[in-house]
Amino acid sequence: MSSAKLIVAYPPPVDVAAFEKVYMEEHVPLAIAKLAGKTKIVATKILASPQGKPQFYRVAEIYFPSMKALEECAGSEGGKETLANAVKISSGGPPLFMIAEEDTFTF
Repeated sequence: MSSAKLIVAYPPPVDVAAFEKVYMEEHVPLAIAKLAGKTKIVATKILASPQGKPQFYRVAEIYFPSMKALEECAGSEGGKETLANAVKISSGGPPLFMIAEEDTFTF
C-alpha cells in the first residue's frame, strides 16, 4: 500500500522550551484544523544520533491518501498558512520540506 506524505524537518531551536510551547499549542492545532485531506500526522522528537549532534530536532510527517490530495492541500489557503507558520516558528533556521511516497509493509 502506498501513500503520499509531506515531511517537515525542523533544525534544533534556539530555545527548546519556547519552540515546544508554540509547536504544541499553536502549530499542531493549526495543522489539524487547516490541512485538508490529511489522514494522519506523526510528530517525532529526535533524541540522539550515533553520528553526533542530530541535524534536526523534530520531524513531522503529514500523510495523505494520494499525491493529488497532498498537492491540493499544499496549494490551498489552509496549506499555505500552515507551511508559513512552520517557517515562522522554526527559530533554529528554516525547516526542510520534503514530499515523499511511502510504501508500507505490514507483518
